[in-house]
Amino acid sequence: MDPGVEIKPIIDTGGSMLRFMEELFPLCRSITGDGTRETLHRIGERIPLEISEIPTGTKVFDWEIPKEWNIHDAYVKDPDGKKILDLKTSNLHVLNYSAPIYKHVDLATLKKHIYTLPSQPSVVPYRTSYYKEDWGFCMSHNQLLALQEGDYEVYIDSTLAQGSLTYGEVLIKGSSAHEMLISTHTCHPSLCNDNLSGMVVCTALAEYLTRERDLYYSYRFLFIPGTIGAIAWLSQNEDKYERIKYGLVTSLLGLNSLFTYKRSRAGHERIDRIVEHVIKMENRDHEIIDFIPYGYDERQFCSPGVDLPVGNLCRVPYGQYPEYHTSADNLDLISCEGLVSSYEVLKKVVVHIENDRKYMNLFPKGEPQLGKRGLYDHLGGGNDGREFQMALLWVLNFSDGKHTITDIAIRSGMNVEILHKAVLALLKNGLVRDL
Repeated sequence: MDPGVEIKPIIDTGGSMLRFMEELFPLCRSITGDGTRETLHRIGERIPLEISEIPTGTKVFDWEIPKEWNIHDAYVKDPDGKKILDLKTSNLHVLNYSAPIYKHVDLATLKKHIYTLPSQPSVVPYRTSYYKEDWGFCMSHNQLLALQEGDYEVYIDSTLAQGSLTYGEVLIKGSSAHEMLISTHTCHPSLCNDNLSGMVVCTALAEYLTRERDLYYSYRFLFIPGTIGAIAWLSQNEDKYERIKYGLVTSLLGLNSLFTYKRSRAGHERIDRIVEHVIKMENRDHEIIDFIPYGYDERQFCSPGVDLPVGNLCRVPYGQYPEYHTSADNLDLISCEGLVSSYEVLKKVVVHIENDRKYMNLFPKGEPQLGKRGLYDHLGGGNDGREFQMALLWVLNFSDGKHTITDIAIRSGMNVEILHKAVLALLKNGLVRDL
């Protein structure tokens, strides 16, 4: 990828991502099931996604693939026979992975299976019961307080059966077998920032990279359910660990707010330096935090027996915005500007990774004479060519087989684009060689 060439965005990138989010929003996703399959199918209409199925009962490290969950209908009717909760209105109304049930219960029994958020009484919370079989519903706390004594009809038409866990993967090959891993979670239903934003931004980025014809690194995108999906992929792909030189878990990318980067477990991997540099060079409001073994799937990719160079890029972190895991995390919350800026930062990260390569100065004793090679004309006699002149000098001085172009960009404070132009000029004139 030539960063010196203007990056042409997908036409109406922000609008395209928002429309795709609207399309995916109604689907009832979980860690398994047809809602997730349908989501991956629609992503696969945009990028060459390979779908994998891991059967129920498969051992994946210390875990086991659970039964597959599917849901078709669910509701609660009050004593007057009126539906007060309905899956068709919002799939957050049902405890995700809820077991099937059809019975009449009194109010006291119903309340034992109702989940609310008293601190935010007007919203519906998102709750799950993946690994403990139970049934339940979610509603606003205000609605719970308004319930009257009487007989309630509860109905959940779901199945928990032998099936599989489904995930999507696409490998966009460059000339090198070394890879960047980009992972995003697919398991949340009707929550836009968490994590339809990650899905649509990663889809757009993969769509862009599939059109590139001059990639050096290969790029592996994973669309996986949280925790169990990452563990499952890692357990079945140990032979790929050595290829992964950079990695990002992406999530919560839809708010037009500060960027938050959580470093890898080591804390000083090249991906850490690159992301931090890109965010700063883009003049984005940001926060850099050190790794902790809690959060999203970076904690799986950075577990001690795996220890891949993977960080996490998001906007406001999980749990730190009021709409997190509630019905308020809806389409109205998402900013087109937020999606586009997340997408653009990720593209810049890719540009830096593409240029995270080392060169060797072939005339290292003193500065080579630039004028006799026609490079002096590019510099000019005034200040017009000063930036390019400085780029040439920086590249020549640090092309010692130890520093990459990204290292030089960080040290010099120059944009990688102008440094890349300098590299091309020096390569053309036989002054440096690619390692």
